[in-house]
Amino acid sequence: MVRILVVEDDEKLNKIVCTYLNDSGFQATGCSNARNAYDEMYSQLYDLIISDIMMPEIDGFEVCRKIRNDVVCPILFLSARQSETDKVKGFTMGGDDYITKPFGLKELLARIDANLRREKRSQYLNAEQKRSKLYFGEMC
Repeated sequence: MVRILVVEDDEKLNKIVCTYLNDSGFQATGCSNARNAYDEMYSQLYDLIISDIMMPEIDGFEVCRKIRNDVVCPILFLSARQSETDKVKGFTMGGDDYITKPFGLKELLARIDANLRREKRSQYLNAEQKRSKLYFGEMC
């Protein structure tokens, strides 16, 4: 089962998104702040992370920057910030997608599916590259 972490400080929206994702066949876990999200990310393996940007204490950009070297799954930003500058910053910080609020749940689901397909293709290509090399001792 695909595990998704939703990091959103608006508890009502967090619950709506998690319920929709769970009803759609995913296993979604919600966190309402970055500190709880860090604990959750390092205690479980997630296939995808959805993070708000504007959160108290630590924003979503900082969350992404801090975890990007440790977490290899897609990270989707979900934000009311709609400027091109914010979107570019999200991608620069290591985000894989950027969805602006308000958003539709069907669009969110489609973007999740697209990112998971891309991740699966990437894993397949990496495995194929390893298989295509012939190793003999230390020679490749």
